[in-house]
Amino acid sequence: MTSSYAIAFGSNRRGRHGGPADEVRAALAAVGGVVAVSSLIVTAPLGPSSRRFANAAALVASEELPPAMLARLKAIEVDFGRRPGRRWGERVIDLDIALWSGGIWADDRLTIPHPAFRDRRFVLDPLAQIVSGWRDPLTGLTIRQLAARLTRRAPRPTPRGAGRGP
Repeated sequence: MTSSYAIAFGSNRRGRHGGPADEVRAALAAVGGVVAVSSLIVTAPLGPSSRRFANAAALVASEELPPAMLARLKAIEVDFGRRPGRRWGERVIDLDIALWSGGIWADDRLTIPHPAFRDRRFVLDPLAQIVSGWRDPLTGLTIRQLAARLTRRAPRPTPRGAGRGP
């Protein structure tokens, strides 16, 4: 049975394919089974890295179950030159499973949906371009709704005394 995966792609370090945007494009080709792909966006890093990221998302069709897909993505990362290092550090390529058409998956190596995808514009904005109606199996919200929650302006506080009678 064919499953669909929403995969987040990111790079902020030059590799053998070129700069970060080139690394993301090469990773898209290496993953295969790509049904739809977002545009590339450039985003500020999280954590200690100082280099900006090239990010994209792809909808990928595969017969693989989530552990096999994860193993394939990790093998691509190693092939591209990714080495273990500090969390949120610079990396040639980062490939994460954000969502899976089977819904929820959890074992000792993998959790789907990705635990942090709801809070990351660099994941939600590209996903919204290609699968805006896909529902998060935990919240029931669509990708479009999740993205809107991150971009919505916080309400302005009411000045003291405003709105009170004489």
